[in-house]
Amino acid sequence: MISLHERPALQTVLLLLPGVGFLIVLFGFPLLTALWGSFGLAGGLSAFTLKYYGKFFTSHVMWRGLTTSIYYGVAPVLVTLVLAIGLALLLRHHFMGRKLFNGLYKIPMAVPSIIASLMVLTLFEQGGFVERLLLPLGLHLPKLVRDPWGVGVIMATTWKQLPFMTLVITGAFTSIPADMRHAARSLGANPVATFFYVELPLALPGITAAILLTFIGSMGSFAIPDLIGAPSPSALSVLMVRAFAQGDVGQVYAIGMVLSGFAIAVLILYYALTSNAHARAGRHHE
Repeated sequence: MISLHERPALQTVLLLLPGVGFLIVLFGFPLLTALWGSFGLAGGLSAFTLKYYGKFFTSHVMWRGLTTSIYYGVAPVLVTLVLAIGLALLLRHHFMGRKLFNGLYKIPMAVPSIIASLMVLTLFEQGGFVERLLLPLGLHLPKLVRDPWGVGVIMATTWKQLPFMTLVITGAFTSIPADMRHAARSLGANPVATFFYVELPLALPGITAAILLTFIGSMGSFAIPDLIGAPSPSALSVLMVRAFAQGDVGQVYAIGMVLSGFAIAVLILYYALTSNAHARAGRHHE
């Protein structure tokens, strides 16, 4: 009887099967179903057609929805990135209450997006809690909820995504050997120069991964843009749910595939850029 040790290929397949099988069942099959459905071949549809994609790419509403989704993905990430790097640097130091703070800042990870939206709505809506506090001073809040610039969406998404990005970036900075910082300081670099020219480049792979994951999650979010986003233009996720409510299953699949395709394109671009960066770094070391 041939043992698994004599069949390394079979052993590799068996080891990968649980993880790969899990991904195929939970992600591969639904994605394939959505792809077929976008061409009219699933979800109760039985005739091949391109009309759902045609409707998407010829619709001004859909194009504005795509740009709005990208905006809701990019803007919160930029704000979150600055705050996350600041928090990651702060958490490297020992201060009174550090352990308590280290636990409290992670709370938003356990809060559903719909609750985060309602918090922003309650606090920052005109006539809400914050404006009532400012009224005795004769001050009024500008429109921050359901506004054209999506300020409320940015606030809620930033609050929700900040702990995750901070955790990833903290890990990236922690993985940098302390000797690298000490060497830079001993060569005359001040703390700011050490951060920008030594630590930041070394932590960049972790930072870019955090940016990528946060961007994709924010771009596809539904609850926050639906509750506190501007009535128009609506994000693609909101348009997708509206199409589902109207029974337009094929259009739902098409919108989902466009969102998925954009996310996959961003992933491919990310891996291409990081691969080129690693290749250049390898040639430089040689």
